[in-house]
Amino acid sequence: MEGNNFIPFEQTQFEGEALKQRARDFYEFMNRRRSLRVFSDKPVPKSVIQDIIMTASSAPSGANKQPWTFAAISSSALKKQIREAAEAEEKINYSGRMSDTWLDDLKAFGTNERKPFLEIAPWLIVVFKRSYEEENGQKKNNYYVSESVGLASGFLLAAIHNAGLVALTHTPSPMNFLAKILNRPKNEKPFLLIPVGYAPKEAQVPKINRKKAKEVIAFYE
Repeated sequence: MEGNNFIPFEQTQFEGEALKQRARDFYEFMNRRRSLRVFSDKPVPKSVIQDIIMTASSAPSGANKQPWTFAAISSSALKKQIREAAEAEEKINYSGRMSDTWLDDLKAFGTNERKPFLEIAPWLIVVFKRSYEEENGQKKNNYYVSESVGLASGFLLAAIHNAGLVALTHTPSPMNFLAKILNRPKNEKPFLLIPVGYAPKEAQVPKINRKKAKEVIAFYE
């Protein structure tokens, strides 16, 4: 791999106990991440949101097409519109779209159609996936779009947690109202709605357990 299209790869490498400790420390740090449905209205600087989003945009993507747009919203008027539209969809979901089994599984989280956090959180980040690009009136496909945007969303959540902030991966379904409210182009489809901010002092989260290593890892040695 030589030539003008390649540059030297640079990375700090670790071995032995330092390697093991870094892996363990990061796992323990990320294992403290939780999804919150309550937020403080304490402001978060725009520059922090920008850095968090650019971390997300460093994720790998099919053919490096980076098929995503992150809409960052702090406007009170837009947040109000988004809340009202999301609650309208969620009311339908809780009143019939969701199966009894699904509703039963949600009881542990105490959720309902009301989503006040969409107005209280200082920022909403809407992740859009771009199925294609338009150049000179021609469509150019992107590749592995959902997989790429999923990876970027994971990076986004890690960056939010690293900044000492909290988030929720909110998925009102259907979500087409987000593209309409934000006037996004037709090649963009909403993927996730993520409120971002500080946790309030009185915040509580459901008492749940994550699966153990033996439940999620299959080693082949």
